[in-house]
Amino acid sequence: MARITIEPSGKTVEWKESDTALMALEKAGYALPNNCRAGACGECKVKVLSGQYDQGMVLDMALSAEERRHGYGLMCMAKAISEEMVIEWGDADARPKLFPPREGALYVLIDRRELTPRTIEVRLRPVGKPIRYWPGQYVTLGDERAGIPRRAYSIANAPRHDGEITLQIARADDGVTSAWMHDTVQLGDSLKVNGAYGTFIGDLAADTPVLCLAAGTGLAPILDLAEAALQRGYRKRVDLIFSARTWADVYGQGIMGWWRTKHRNFDYKITLTREQREGCLQGRVNTLLPGMYSDLSAHSVFIAGSPEFVDSCVASVKSLGARDEFIHKEGFFAVQNVRAQGRPSS
Repeated sequence: MARITIEPSGKTVEWKESDTALMALEKAGYALPNNCRAGACGECKVKVLSGQYDQGMVLDMALSAEERRHGYGLMCMAKAISEEMVIEWGDADARPKLFPPREGALYVLIDRRELTPRTIEVRLRPVGKPIRYWPGQYVTLGDERAGIPRRAYSIANAPRHDGEITLQIARADDGVTSAWMHDTVQLGDSLKVNGAYGTFIGDLAADTPVLCLAAGTGLAPILDLAEAALQRGYRKRVDLIFSARTWADVYGQGIMGWWRTKHRNFDYKITLTREQREGCLQGRVNTLLPGMYSDLSAHSVFIAGSPEFVDSCVASVKSLGARDEFIHKEGFFAVQNVRAQGRPSS
């Protein structure tokens, strides 16, 4: 069996004869960017430092002759010839390098729907080159020339071949930007989007059970991360607990229910903090966890929501043995204040 060595980390991956390099890397937990998986888009392009491989049929627009001369290849079509292929990818710990953020990328609002009385979901499609991002990252949008401050919103969908991004936007009290998105921006309007930003991506190579904890629109990056993991065939257990005040504040049951049916390793629970309802847990996540888990020392934990929610959940999972290096958190509203350059949450 051949192998792929990843530099500069020195990590190695087994490479079966029947698999492409992309498949081998994904099976080992390394989530290279990709879209078409057919040698047409160029998203999975990496530099091959040494080794022989069959590149297969790829389009010149995806991999030019000059790029080939400089050692680049498309991993979605590459098949092993030599016993080892060495590629350049990630950092010294084999974590993915972040894509450079872009300013003023043009998108059009193509769809919107109400998730709850205070939360909408919008779909934005790029006009030109889309923003590249890792699951769990966020973008900012606004119109500062019109007095609408830029505000941060986590992307709620895994990367798509057409570059569309989905955002879930809660109406904030006295929030200028959220009110603008709810009341002023219409279907067909153009928006300038900046990003992607943030490091709430975890260790994509970690081979552990996963526990996701979300409150409010902190569910957005959690959905993004879960979708991406399930799409690439993540085999370990993935559990999601979503906290809302009342049933009227709950959304996302459709996609989470579909994942539960399609992926045997995925399950979710909803807990309500201000009312009781059949089929839901009742109470705050941090107080429920000790009754649900006895040991989280082998888990990767992803937490997103208000700073108070995040802090209480971090304390709870640590008391159950979760390790610092496997706890990934996004203090949703606190981070948005910082991202808005000191402006109040909008």
